Amino acid sequence: MEGIRESCLRAREAARKTALLSPEEKNRVLYACAKALREDTEQILAANRRDQDQAEDQGMSEGLLDRLTLTEKRIEAMAAGMEQVAALPDPVGEELERIERPNGLRIRKVRVPFGVIGIIYEARPNVTADAFALCFKAGSACVLKGGSAALETNLAIMESIRRGLLAAGADPDSAVLIRHTDRESTREMMRQKGILDVLIPRGSAGLIRSVVENATVPVIETGTGNCHVFVDASADPDMALSIIVNAKTQRVGVCNACESLLIHRDRLPEMVPLIARALGERGVQIFADESCRSIFPKLSAATEEDYGREYLDYKISMKAVDSLEEAIRHINRYGTGHSECIVTGDMERGRRFQQEVDAACVYVNASTRFTDGGEFGFGAEIGISTQKLHARGPMGLREITSYKYLIDGEGQIR
Repeated sequence: MEGIRESCLRAREAARKTALLSPEEKNRVLYACAKALREDTEQILAANRRDQDQAEDQGMSEGLLDRLTLTEKRIEAMAAGMEQVAALPDPVGEELERIERPNGLRIRKVRVPFGVIGIIYEARPNVTADAFALCFKAGSACVLKGGSAALETNLAIMESIRRGLLAAGADPDSAVLIRHTDRESTREMMRQKGILDVLIPRGSAGLIRSVVENATVPVIETGTGNCHVFVDASADPDMALSIIVNAKTQRVGVCNACESLLIHRDRLPEMVPLIARALGERGVQIFADESCRSIFPKLSAATEEDYGREYLDYKISMKAVDSLEEAIRHINRYGTGHSECIVTGDMERGRRFQQEVDAACVYVNASTRFTDGGEFGFGAEIGISTQKLHARGPMGLREITSYKYLIDGEGQIR
């Protein structure tokens, strides 16, 4: 197989051409790739079934298996996502700022492509299509490295994408998939500084930590999601229950699913049984502190580790708190800076929660499941950034561009 460096260099060469494409040319390519995905649905599903069989044999958890699994509906969503990205305004060339200096220099700050974006991810084959679409629309080439569990599926999706690129007259190396699945190849990809312009990890806490600690390429850190829902003293019980059930069970294997519950002590007698029964009916195991277990003894006992755990499974932690202040302290200690929610009837307390909780997305009376590029109107997203440099929250087209200054003069010298 081709080496990592050679694969990245192919993308580097293609990136020069991709950066010069007009919005209309890029959109034509995305529609062609969406068409190819739809035409190749059966081949992609067959490859995905092979990956599923292997994952089940290896004991993959239900939540992660759900992330891996494709259906006709999910492939259609991937194709439709490409078309939605095509319909979005092109960020490249957008003027962000204009300055005229006293000496007559005219300075413009404009959006430009990154160049080559590397993405390392795990068993989520939809990322292959989403990442390509966003990178391409933003004028960049991409080098993708998925996990071994989804290799067959990723190869099939990439074959469709490259077929679409060729059909529309674009360089097929605008999208490159690394076929190597060993750890050394991942480390080598992290060291392609000067060829890859930025690296974005998507996956488990271990994967993200490994990339952040070992990469020489600049990294945009997408974080794990230990997301909380806090049921405040004034919360409407029906609203709280609806939000909790949705945030936990609508899809358990995603980073914006609720993993931790906090309940104001005044509401324990009412809310703990309601939540325990509703989540129990949906197969969720609750790990609770002694205060909650005294109300509903069938709950499992929580350990300190449970409060900081991203389960990605039908599991959740639950803890009583005495005040809004305690809830905020707990979330800022155990949260991962992703998405946090308060359910409250007091909007002043809701605003305080939003102001003091340190996270990319802070909700009042809405499910954490809305932290998503599509739900925010960005089209598909490249990931959810939990860092504070360059981008934070769902990263859509604008978040995966850079900028440069264009300066016009009439012979000025300093």
